[in-house]
Amino acid sequence: MKKESISKRDMDWHQLQAKSIMETLPYISEFYGKTIVIKYGGNAMIDEDLKHAFALNIILLKYIGINPVVVHGGGPQIGTMLKALNIESQFREGYRVTDDATMDVVEMVLVGKVNKEIVNLINLHGGQAVGLSGKDGMLLKAEPKELSIEKKDAPPEIIDLGKVGEVQSVNTKLIHSLQRDGFIPVIAPVGVDDKGITYNINADTVAGAVATALGAKRLHLLTDVEGLIDTDGKLISSLTTKEAFECIESGIITGGMIPKIKCCIEAVANVEKAAIIDGRVKNCILLELFTKSGIGTEVVK
Repeated sequence: MKKESISKRDMDWHQLQAKSIMETLPYISEFYGKTIVIKYGGNAMIDEDLKHAFALNIILLKYIGINPVVVHGGGPQIGTMLKALNIESQFREGYRVTDDATMDVVEMVLVGKVNKEIVNLINLHGGQAVGLSGKDGMLLKAEPKELSIEKKDAPPEIIDLGKVGEVQSVNTKLIHSLQRDGFIPVIAPVGVDDKGITYNINADTVAGAVATALGAKRLHLLTDVEGLIDTDGKLISSLTTKEAFECIESGIITGGMIPKIKCCIEAVANVEKAAIIDGRVKNCILLELFTKSGIGTEVVK
């Protein structure tokens, strides 16, 4: 059968596609063989189109020789389940107070439901993902989080958060082993201490700790905002750790963005760059990695 000739319009389109692919070559070369840690959360975990795009982005990275490690959240899903079970949620300074009953629900939702849904999504699209919690191979060794609020002319208030934890150490051997065998680790932010006590850990914190322990090339925190916005309403595309501290002190960075920026500041001691990117944008991971300007706010040394 004679092959049909291609129209000039189609040829122009294919040339444009080829040009776009060629433009990614320097970035692929830069990141080849390197680890990228991605905190997956927000609307990107809810919207069906964004969920599928996320899975394909992760698989593409693996196919071209980059090692993605996914750390996921699940706050809204936990809240929904607690409400269904008539367990009241309490928050202090942005942290969910986690008693024994709440911890059981947190672990059930994060490890048993959300984690497996993400793993299944990646695998159904052609990847090889493995779900982990901090209990697997003592991946995330945890300790209780200490939280205090400074008060003027009075001793600081010590807040009991229950089983809210911080990462004490990360078992990188387990992650490296999975990476060598071609698997994509998907990590639920649940840790355990030496006594076997389980802790609920902030997903951003876990992502930062994992990136630091692995000496990752990049840390990406997916969120539901464009990035860090200045007082004129414009996106701040890049800032140093010194500038980030100054933005916190001056009040440019407020609310829930403060812990994310602090996570980035801590990570870039061992990670080349950390970025807060808009998970509401389709293919946001590829756009951040493979374009000159990126799409979010990056923090550098």
